[in-house]
Amino acid sequence: MVVEALTRDTMPSGEGDLSIEGHGIEPIPASARYGSVWRLFTVWFTPNLVPAAFALGALAAVIGLGFVTGFLAIIVGNIIGGGIVAILSTIGPKVGLGQIPITRLSFGKSIVVPGLINWVSTIAWDAINAFFGAYAIQVITGGAIPFWLGLLLVIVCQAGLSVVGYEAIHTFEKYAAIGLAILFAVVTIALLPKANFGMVGSGDGLANFILVTTIVGSFNLGWALYASDYSRYLPASTPSSKVALYSFLGIALSAVWIELLGLATVGAVTDATVDPVHQIDALLGGGLISAVAMIAIFFGTVAVNAMNDYSGSLSLLAAGIKVWRPVSALIVGVLSFIATLWLYSQNFNSTFESYLLLITYWIGPWSAIVLVDWQLRRHSAAGADHVSNFSLLPSGRNALIALILGFVISIPFISQYPTFVGWAADKLGGADIAYVIGFIVAAVVYWALERSSPSSVPA
Repeated sequence: MVVEALTRDTMPSGEGDLSIEGHGIEPIPASARYGSVWRLFTVWFTPNLVPAAFALGALAAVIGLGFVTGFLAIIVGNIIGGGIVAILSTIGPKVGLGQIPITRLSFGKSIVVPGLINWVSTIAWDAINAFFGAYAIQVITGGAIPFWLGLLLVIVCQAGLSVVGYEAIHTFEKYAAIGLAILFAVVTIALLPKANFGMVGSGDGLANFILVTTIVGSFNLGWALYASDYSRYLPASTPSSKVALYSFLGIALSAVWIELLGLATVGAVTDATVDPVHQIDALLGGGLISAVAMIAIFFGTVAVNAMNDYSGSLSLLAAGIKVWRPVSALIVGVLSFIATLWLYSQNFNSTFESYLLLITYWIGPWSAIVLVDWQLRRHSAAGADHVSNFSLLPSGRNALIALILGFVISIPFISQYPTFVGWAADKLGGADIAYVIGFIVAAVVYWALERSSPSSVPA
């Protein structure tokens, strides 16, 4: 009886159904499709209301941009990153698949590579965000709760949502969007007197502008790997234009808001070496408003990491690992606890910047392959029924070759100062455009290989 309960393919029956979702990466049947498209706004709006976005805006000023230049870099970066996420979200309702499972259409058995990389990435994102949530609990309790215990509370909450699954996350994000918008509005109003909208940068050059655009874009580009996970239950008839619009507005508006707040107030920070949670606490001067901010940070952390854990669980399944989806989500949560404790012992700021740049180097080529494949399929779901059975998948050599070449050829354009600066990035004054190069190369290579020797899942 217990075994049967742990293996049945349960799916939510509609909005508000919080029974555990046992369904894995198989396509969602037409009979199980439901939901309002506007919920894509709230599911993408909530997770960007986090200190990581605040730190990102502050980082633009640290790199050397003034407010106007930083503002433009934030806008451009969010348009690029949010735009790709919005486009990929439209595939979900058409095929009823999550984003990494969709990648099986182009990568075949080679899905093991992007699937496992993304699984590790979700754990890394968990660590970055949980770090903030645990600190928020420390601040609001005056240090009475130690970091590890605050972290455990964050992990338990996020893992609980991810284990229940799709509908629990959508429901939580819907109500959290309202609450967090109000809380962060209060924080924003409190911080406005400390803002410097006339800030002049010491490094307003093109190289730094491109670098910040890349870093900002990568913050949202990381969501590209999750895009269809949260639209796959929508009816296939849902207009793609609405799917893209609500996804883009949700992800971009929240990110721009918090990033600009970090950019505008960075000059008022007395100690730029501390984490953004303590920076926000210091800027607000403690007291009631600071407590409001810490509460918002805690719930924002749970919101973003529940999505990390859920998408991580689908990535592990897509890579061919046979495990019940809720257990897979729980594994991600446990590993993120360990990863966060490691991050706690490191220099957060340098680790954060390096990671944001690092993830773009493979997401750029990956997203190009998925988008080109979708175009070659003429936006058709043909072949989607085959992706559930790993043994029936083709090798996916064309996609893997394109991914590797896209990454390798982009290496000279990588700027990870002082660790590594490619010769092309050096010629560009340190500007990092590796993700653009990787995207273009992978798109061209995959298109050429598929036109000459198709290797995609057969219809």
